[in-house]
Amino acid sequence: MFWQRKELVCQEMVELITDYLEGALSRSQRRRFDAHIAACENCTEYLRQMRATIRLTGRLRAEDMTPAMREELTALYQRWREEETTPEETSEE
Repeated sequence: MFWQRKELVCQEMVELITDYLEGALSRSQRRRFDAHIAACENCTEYLRQMRATIRLTGRLRAEDMTPAMREELTALYQRWREEETTPEETSEE
């Protein structure tokens, strides 16, 4: 498991961001997360964007979005779902 390594890499940060924001990381995991954030401009920006997204989604209504925005968001979600599907999940047994 990656917790045995000293430093986190960016991909691990992305995987842990929800737990971090929900306060679900252990003390040692959080220390490693905070250390990475302090040294990584890209992950700091990603964390900022996630916080802004969480804050703003509570205020976003369907009528606030243009049809083009809805289409783009739907396409983005569909691409994300396709990426999440592994070959094992799509193959017949």
